[in-house]
Amino acid sequence: MTREKLTSARRLVVKIGSALLTDDGKGLYAQGLDSWVAQLAALQQSGREVVLVSSGAVAEGMTRLGWSQRPEDLHQLQAAAAVGQVGLVHAYETRFRQHGLQTAQILLGHDDISARDRYLNARSTLMTLLELNVVPVVNENDTVVTDEIRFGDNDTLAALVANLIDADALIILTDQQGLYASDPRHNPDAELISDAQASDTQLDPMVGGSGGGLGRGGMLTKLRAARLAARSGSDTVIAGGRVDEVLTRLLAGEELGTLLRADQAPMAARKKWLAGQLRSQGTLQLDAGAVRVLRQQGRSLLAVGVTRVSGRFNRGDLVLCIGPDGEEVARGLVNYSADEAKKIAGVGSKDIAEVLGYIGDPELIHRDNLAVS
Repeated sequence: MTREKLTSARRLVVKIGSALLTDDGKGLYAQGLDSWVAQLAALQQSGREVVLVSSGAVAEGMTRLGWSQRPEDLHQLQAAAAVGQVGLVHAYETRFRQHGLQTAQILLGHDDISARDRYLNARSTLMTLLELNVVPVVNENDTVVTDEIRFGDNDTLAALVANLIDADALIILTDQQGLYASDPRHNPDAELISDAQASDTQLDPMVGGSGGGLGRGGMLTKLRAARLAARSGSDTVIAGGRVDEVLTRLLAGEELGTLLRADQAPMAARKKWLAGQLRSQGTLQLDAGAVRVLRQQGRSLLAVGVTRVSGRFNRGDLVLCIGPDGEEVARGLVNYSADEAKKIAGVGSKDIAEVLGYIGDPELIHRDNLAVS
């Protein structure tokens, strides 16, 4: 992706850090929020799909509780997150409504994305919200998830969300202008890196490991996030959130911040990830018609094309799709458990609800979660 190609990105994940949102600990930065929300709303209303990953709950909670330093006690951190999340979400909801947009709060832990069944549930929810033209506001569930408070960061979460929804680009807004060749806090002549491959190991010595007092990340976590996002083909831009109209200008192709390019197109990378999954939990025997549809038309696998179900698997597990000749046709993440799949094998999508008493998805495996062999 070049700067010019960034202008055609249709699905975006935008992450805003704590230092920006709280104006370095002075409470929620109203002027900044007004500007970022206005820009995000304009992007959404132009036909783009936007997911916002927002830090700031713990920092806002600290401000509301009158704490000047981030506590080390786990329960105090959880309490601050709980207090701050209320103010943070209200601030976004109020501003987006002024632009005629609805918002949705999504609280995730990393397990919600790494566990396959939760992965599919989270993906389905986010994709449905985007279809409804709602702006999802995502944050870590810091009030109950202990590991993320101690070791996690929203840069990583934003990259995982980019993977989750097959985003074209991840934009990380920070209090720095981008990635520099050396630390600009110690070297005022440090060179800003404008464009690089996310996988370039020459970038490693250029980043430091520590963040500010309010956030948990630093430039190191942003580089790691870019590499994680690149696994599913998402390019990453690290840019200064205080730059005037930064999102609008970035999506217009202006050379701001640091562009870290992925090695592959999004769907190609996702299919490669699926194809590389070695541990399957079961098999689906397909009829000749289903094999033809998968191989020649690239469509989803429907239950009507399945003749036999083997193995013990749950929603989100990897299963193999086998043709009548016994050869592997595809592999993918299944939308139903083995017991459910056995009941609906050979059944048309419109009849699933009658057989099961409910319908989760019309497809047994959606084409986005399917890699043809």
